[in-house]
Amino acid sequence: MIYFHAPFTAMGTPCELQLFAKHHAQAKRVAEQVISDIKRLEKRYSRYKTDSLLAKINRIACVGGQLSVDAETAGLLNYATTCYQQSDGLFDITSGLLRTLWRAEQQTLPEDHQLTEVLAHIGWDKVQWKNPVLRFLVPGMELDFGGIVKEYAVDRAAELCKKMGVTQGVINLGGDIRVIGPRDDGHAWTIGIRHPRNPEQLLHTIAMHQGALASSGDYERCLLLNGKRYSHVINPKTGWPVNYLASVSVVAELCIVAGSASTIALLKEEQGVAWLNHLGLPCSWVDLQGNAGGSLLSPPH
Repeated sequence: MIYFHAPFTAMGTPCELQLFAKHHAQAKRVAEQVISDIKRLEKRYSRYKTDSLLAKINRIACVGGQLSVDAETAGLLNYATTCYQQSDGLFDITSGLLRTLWRAEQQTLPEDHQLTEVLAHIGWDKVQWKNPVLRFLVPGMELDFGGIVKEYAVDRAAELCKKMGVTQGVINLGGDIRVIGPRDDGHAWTIGIRHPRNPEQLLHTIAMHQGALASSGDYERCLLLNGKRYSHVINPKTGWPVNYLASVSVVAELCIVAGSASTIALLKEEQGVAWLNHLGLPCSWVDLQGNAGGSLLSPPH
């Protein structure tokens, strides 16, 4: 077995593949296929590309129109619907419009009238989704797959690797991680979870033979104003950033599940820890006071 490392950039973040394969040619072929598929998804669902499928959807959303979508997009919309329902409307892919009020370069907080104006165009309940037809009931809306598509890309990458005969390795897209099998000596991979307030420091490490890990927190993109930190994770009901948990990490079989669970926990604020406990997935969390907890931090019995 040979070890193959492929660093690359996609979806606006540093990424890497670490694979064990029979030979270099196999590893290279798998890496090329995986990276190509990730770039394909970025091209389809990026909110930054004017020629993306998402841009087309949002042009229709803007005028309150409707369109039919393909099976892959339908799968993402179905998952988004489930997340909306499971989170009592807090995980909402129509909430991206709130970004315009909470940009990092801003010098002032948004005013109430601005929030009211934007919130009128937010809410998955203002969308009629009946596969394959997506209809926007209110003009001026927008979709954002940011909380789903990177994690979906990680899971697709894992399946591609396995399909092409590589069953040991790690896929890491900007901290959204999927372990497809142990190292060549059978040992687990050591994955570090960084501290939300000290980027150079690890909160803890976990050993993984397989499965996915995703984290959500206020350390990546935030607005700093008068010494106060405002998270990029925004409550779609109030229009205000979350203000209770600083970071959440979740381990699950699928990265898309780990990612959405960690984000929902942040959005649930004071109820986030209880929700995670009820969910029953291995997790860790840090609140804004620096308190930390979760089963990933507990020593094994």
